[in-house]
Amino acid sequence: MYPNDAIRSGSARLRTSDSEREQVAEVLRAAMAEGRLTLEEGEERLGQVYAAKFRDELHPLTADLPDGGRAALARTPQAQAATRRGVRRHAGFVVAVALLLTGLWALSGAPFFWPAIPLAFLVIGLIRHARYGDLRHEYYHRHRVAPWNGPGYR
Repeated sequence: MYPNDAIRSGSARLRTSDSEREQVAEVLRAAMAEGRLTLEEGEERLGQVYAAKFRDELHPLTADLPDGGRAALARTPQAQAATRRGVRRHAGFVVAVALLLTGLWALSGAPFFWPAIPLAFLVIGLIRHARYGDLRHEYYHRHRVAPWNGPGYR
């Protein structure tokens, strides 16, 4: 018998941690800021979050929010600032690699500018990162926040 089977059958419930409760509270606060929950609903759910002892008690608190509340969480100022920081880091890396490759090209004496090929891929990646946001941050909120929403916890 696998642990997820025990969770589904209800014979063994997993206790929730403080960090998991805080993640759900953060989702609820973001939903309140978006206007999806009234202040009264949000406060009531926050009380239930902090009173929860088991993981399966947390899922119903975010089940009626779009994407389990993760969409609202991705639009918070903190998440947007993290995305901007990630894009700036990525741009710095691309510039450093461009300088290195251009230096190697100059030293090699090659008749054509061969760094254009790898730099084109690096710039395309940077453009995608800037356009679609920090995928690692999005991945974190999709897969780490509310781990009880994953397979075996419903």
